[in-house]
Amino acid sequence: MKFRIALPGTNHIPPANDHVPEAAQWATRLTAPDFQRIASVIDDLRYNTITTSEHLGMPYFEVPRLGPFWMDALSVMSFVAGATRRVRVDASVLVLPYHHPLSLAKALSTIDVLSGGRLNVSIGVGHAVREFEVLGLPFEERGAITDETLDAMLELWRSDEPSFQGRYFKIDGLAFEPKPVQQPRPPIYVGGNSKPALRRAARFDGWEPNPTEFSAEEMPALIEYIHAQPDFAGKEETFEISWVGTLPGLARPTFADLSDAERADYGGRIAERLDFVRTLGATTVSVPMPITQSAEDYLDFVTWFDAEVIAKVG
Repeated sequence: MKFRIALPGTNHIPPANDHVPEAAQWATRLTAPDFQRIASVIDDLRYNTITTSEHLGMPYFEVPRLGPFWMDALSVMSFVAGATRRVRVDASVLVLPYHHPLSLAKALSTIDVLSGGRLNVSIGVGHAVREFEVLGLPFEERGAITDETLDAMLELWRSDEPSFQGRYFKIDGLAFEPKPVQQPRPPIYVGGNSKPALRRAARFDGWEPNPTEFSAEEMPALIEYIHAQPDFAGKEETFEISWVGTLPGLARPTFADLSDAERADYGGRIAERLDFVRTLGATTVSVPMPITQSAEDYLDFVTWFDAEVIAKVG
């Protein structure tokens, strides 16, 4: 089992939606040295990946739920790459239609080079209609744009004289470097629960389901659908399935309030829930976050989780 953890403070979810007290909003006040320290501590532990998320803007009606503060994902990924030496760098997820494939392929290959080949590329088609409208993009064609963006980036990454002609993009007559360090390309993981998303995932290296939109018990049937796709052949031992939601049935305690015995019990319940999602097919999970009330409290938790959970079940 691999463990991914989001860099705190890169988005500011309002307390009313996050169901946590105001004291837990410490991450909204982090400064540059705080981000550097947190990334460095995680890098020294056994976490596999540090992630961020992407919204270019937030529709007004979503602000009460999600807040207006969302850092630029590619900038955060570059920062994490520079602040770490071992851990992998990812976003959950990059919304491909927001980006021209030439500029996105350049940004991602640059991150891969500067990180020494530690880039993951997790992608999705997007869901915020207003963002598409502002960008002048047809929301109903986002799946087709995503597929074409992927194909164009692959051409740029692998060809000395790249040439791509599609419905949305035409790229030719120019050289493209640097190529990614990871060859033939960085791993690509596809988010989404629709049949097109599952077929898209089968083309690449993994699937990131959003379990808020279906029950955990539905996972095996969706994985079976991926396995049935012709593009999946030969990936039985390498295909990753990343559980990005909360672990089913796991409460969210205030970590600092737990006694040693309660922490031991909490670790046991996490391990039990990890076994459950592993039986469903998950190979990677997002770290289940309790309520923390300061950066020190957060670092206490990630250090404890490394020693008491990852070391035992990872």
